[in-house]
Amino acid sequence: MDKQNLFSIGDVAKMFHLSVSSLRHYEEVGLITPEYIDPDSGYRYYGARQFEVLNSIRYLRALDMPLSEIADFLRNRDVERIEEKLLSQKKSVIAKQAELKRIERKIDNRLRAITDAKNSVFDTVSLIQKGACRIVWVSDSLKIRGFLDMEAPMRKLEQEQAEAVVFLGKVGIGISAENLCNNRFDSYDGIFLILDEEDNFEGEITELSETLCVSIRFHGSHAEAPEQYRKLLSYVNEHKLEICGFSREITMIDYGITNDTNKFVTEISIPVTCL
Repeated sequence: MDKQNLFSIGDVAKMFHLSVSSLRHYEEVGLITPEYIDPDSGYRYYGARQFEVLNSIRYLRALDMPLSEIADFLRNRDVERIEEKLLSQKKSVIAKQAELKRIERKIDNRLRAITDAKNSVFDTVSLIQKGACRIVWVSDSLKIRGFLDMEAPMRKLEQEQAEAVVFLGKVGIGISAENLCNNRFDSYDGIFLILDEEDNFEGEITELSETLCVSIRFHGSHAEAPEQYRKLLSYVNEHKLEICGFSREITMIDYGITNDTNKFVTEISIPVTCL
C-alpha cells in the first residue's frame, strides 16, 4: 500500500497533542480505525479521514463529553443529535459546578474550624452563645480513655452513609444533664456528629436551637476532660446557672490532623439557663 499520504501513530499523536496510548484506546473502543495496519509489523497509519474524526473527538473531549457519548455521535452524525448531546453535556457540567461549589464550602468550613481552634483562648471558662446546628445523635454508654476508643462509636455514625461526613471537629461525645448535675464524668451517654449545611446524611437528624453555654477549651483530649468538667460545674454553681442539656465535647484538633499531642485542642460546652 502507498503510504505517501499516511502518518504513523507516533506522528499523529504529536500532531493532535495526544498520547500513543490514547490513540490505541480510541481504536479499542471503536472510535477510530487506522487507515492501514501493517500486517507484518502491526504499525498503524492514519490518513485524512481519521484526522476529521480525531478533530471531533478532541473537541468533544475538551467539553468533557464521555467517550461512550462521542462514539454514539460518531456512529450517527446528525445536527439534532449533536445538539441533544451538547445540551445534555451542559446539564452535566452545571451539576458538576454545583458539586464543586459544595465541596469548596466544605473545605472552607474545615479551614475556619482549624483557624478557630489554633486561635483559642485556653483554660478559661466563658459564657457564649452557641449557634443553631444539625446533629446526629447516637445514644450509647461510652468510656473514652484514648483516641482509639472513639473508633467503634464513630463507625456507628458512618453506617449506611454514601458520603464521608465524619471528620475532625465534627464528632463529639456528650454527658447528659442529669449525670452532669450529679458530677458523673467517668463515662459518656452518647456520640454525636455536627452536620455542615452542605452535608448529605441519610438518617434521623436532630435540630439544636441557639443556646447559651458555659464553655472551655484546653490542650489535650478526652482523657483530660474530667478536670475541665469540674471547672465548668464550679462556674455554673458560682454564677447561679442551671444546666439544661447534654455537654458537647469535641476534639477540634487531634490525631486526625497531627501527631503532636501538644497541639491537640478540645472544647467542652454545656447548655445553661439563668436562674
